Amino acid sequence: MSSFQSLGLAADLLPAVEARGYTEPTAIQRDAIPAILEGQDVLGMAQTGSGKTAAFSLPLLQRWATAPRTAPRQLFALVLVPTRELAQQVAGVLQALGEGLVPSPKVVVLTGGVSINPQLMRLRGGADIVVATPGRLIDVIEHNGLRIGQVSMLVLDEADRLLDLGFSQELARILKLLPARRQNLLFSATFPADVQALAEQWLHAPLRVEAAPTQGVALITQRALRVDEARRTHLLRHLVDTLGWPRTLVFVATKHRAETVADKLRKAGITAEPFHGLLGQGKRSQVLLDFKAGRLQVVIATDLAARGIDIARLPVVVNYDLPRSADDYVHRIGRTGRAGEAGLAVSFVPATSEAHFRLIEKRQGIAVPRETMAGFEPQDTAPIDPVRPAAGDPNGGIKGKRPSKKDKLRAAAAAALAGQGGGEAA
Repeated sequence: MSSFQSLGLAADLLPAVEARGYTEPTAIQRDAIPAILEGQDVLGMAQTGSGKTAAFSLPLLQRWATAPRTAPRQLFALVLVPTRELAQQVAGVLQALGEGLVPSPKVVVLTGGVSINPQLMRLRGGADIVVATPGRLIDVIEHNGLRIGQVSMLVLDEADRLLDLGFSQELARILKLLPARRQNLLFSATFPADVQALAEQWLHAPLRVEAAPTQGVALITQRALRVDEARRTHLLRHLVDTLGWPRTLVFVATKHRAETVADKLRKAGITAEPFHGLLGQGKRSQVLLDFKAGRLQVVIATDLAARGIDIARLPVVVNYDLPRSADDYVHRIGRTGRAGEAGLAVSFVPATSEAHFRLIEKRQGIAVPRETMAGFEPQDTAPIDPVRPAAGDPNGGIKGKRPSKKDKLRAAAAAALAGQGGGEAA
C-alpha cells in the first residue's frame, strides 16, 4: 500500500484501504487526498466510478482522527448528498474505511422516506460524521436533534444534482447554520455554470481537481437503436430474452412509465420492478437488494437512480426514454462499466427524439452510429423541424437548448444561494 501511504495517509487507514480492494490511487485520489489533508478547500470534478467517495472519505477520516476533542461525539463532518441511496453508499464507505481507527467514528445517516424517530435516537450521545439529505437534516435540526455550528468539514457530493432536485433553499438554510471557518469539499461528475458560480462564492482558494475520464467510462460500449415509440417495450423484451442480459437497468422519463413498463415485462415472464420516488424506502431498498442479488432481471427507474447507486458488475443500461440533458446521459450510462468492468449502454431513438439525441452527442463530443434490429425497423418519420427562433429568443429552440421553467427556477435559486454563501468559507 505504499502508493496510498505516499499520499500522507496514516498507517491505521491502510488495512481498510487494502480490504476494500484499492490497489493504486485513482487520479482524483492522488490529487485530492494530499490537499484535503492539508486543510485546503477542494472543487472536484470526476466522472462516476472514479473513486471520488474514497477521495474525500479517507482524508476526512484522518482529519477527524487527529483533531483535538473539545467534547465527546461533537459533530466533525457533514456530508450532504441528493438521494437516500447515495447517503447509504457514502456512509457505508466511511464506516468501512474507518473500522481500523481507535476509536472508530460514529457515522449517522439522515434521510427521508422513513420515520425520523429512529434517526433522532441514533443521534443521542452525539455523532462524529453525519451523512444526510438536506430536507431530512433540516427536519432533525428543527427537532433539536442536531447542532451543526461546530462542523469542521462540509462535503457536498453530487452538488449539481442537489440543485437540480430543488434543494437550493434547504442548502441556503444549512449554510447559514454552519460556522464561517470550515473546510469545504465540493464533488460532482459535472459542473454547470450555476454550480461553478456557487463554488466560487463559498469556497476559499480551492484546489480544482478535474480527473480524466475513467477506465470504466472508456469501457462502456454505446449503441443507439432506431425504433418506433410504440414498439420500445417489445424491443426491450426481445433484447433481454435473446441476448441473455442477466441484469438490466432501464431509465424512463416518468414514474407512471416505470410502473407500466415493469408490469408489461412481468406479464411477458421477465422479473422486473419499478424504482422511483413515490415508492417507500423499504420497497426501494428491497428492489435494490433483489437486483444486486440477481433475483430481478430488470429494474425500470426514473433519474432518481442515475446517481448514488453502485451496482457491481451491472452489464447493461438502457435509455428507454432519452434523458433531458447531456449531463444526465453521463450519469445514467455511468451505472455500468464500473471498476474496470466492461459495460453496455443502449439508447432507444425514436424519430421524434433524433434531434435531441444529436444534441446529446454534440455536447458530449461523441458520435454513436444508429442501428436497427431485424423485425423492429421503424416506420415513423421525424417531424418537420420548426422554424429556428430569432437569436436571443428565450422561448424558442429545441428541447435541451431553450430554458424550461424548471431551468429558470433552478438558476434563480442557485444565484440566491450563491449570494448567501459569500464570506462563509475560511
